[in-house]
Amino acid sequence: MRLNLHTSNNDLTIPFNYQQKLTGVLHKWLGENNNEHGETSLYSFSWLRNTQKRGNGLICAKGASLFLSFHDTKPLKNVLSSIRTQPEMFCGMVVEDVTIEEDPDLTYQEHFNIASPILIKRPSESGTTEYLFDNPDCGKLMEETLRTKMKITGLPDDETLHIEFDLSYAKKKTKLVWYGDISNRANICPVIIQGTNLTKQFAWNVGLGNCTGIGFGSIY
Repeated sequence: MRLNLHTSNNDLTIPFNYQQKLTGVLHKWLGENNNEHGETSLYSFSWLRNTQKRGNGLICAKGASLFLSFHDTKPLKNVLSSIRTQPEMFCGMVVEDVTIEEDPDLTYQEHFNIASPILIKRPSESGTTEYLFDNPDCGKLMEETLRTKMKITGLPDDETLHIEFDLSYAKKKTKLVWYGDISNRANICPVIIQGTNLTKQFAWNVGLGNCTGIGFGSIY
């Protein structure tokens, strides 16, 4: 299930690397002792939309929009309740409107756009290896992560699951994203997901790849 938020305009310039601030707001809404902190993330959230570059940062003169998606309705309800009493975000933005979006029927949809870059990484002898869209292992690794999350939630394994980047997308690229002092090279490219409606709905909510709990891998 998905919460679509619309905010007021900002009072202070939004830094380009605002992802950590956005994650902090989400955890404020989830609550200090929420069960999501430190666990495998069964949710995802988009980056801000309707922003414009201005000087050394971003502005949203007509307000910004974003979405938060959860597999479990309990944290979603907690967030919704918190937004009503604590609508403040950062840089002066305040949530002004919230709409709830039920899981759509994705039976016949295979092409998905991304609302935040997809990060794919695995431990390696040198520390961590990041996988970019032109690496043939990307699809297998996204499937592996999604299957792990499905198993945690008790969803049945989907033998028909297949994920790949849409390499026909002309504007595909990677982006260096800083989260605090850590840099991550992530992918900006649509994806193709084959599988059951239940599996695709799950991916629609929890996102793809690694670190969806800090703002990577959300799709629509």
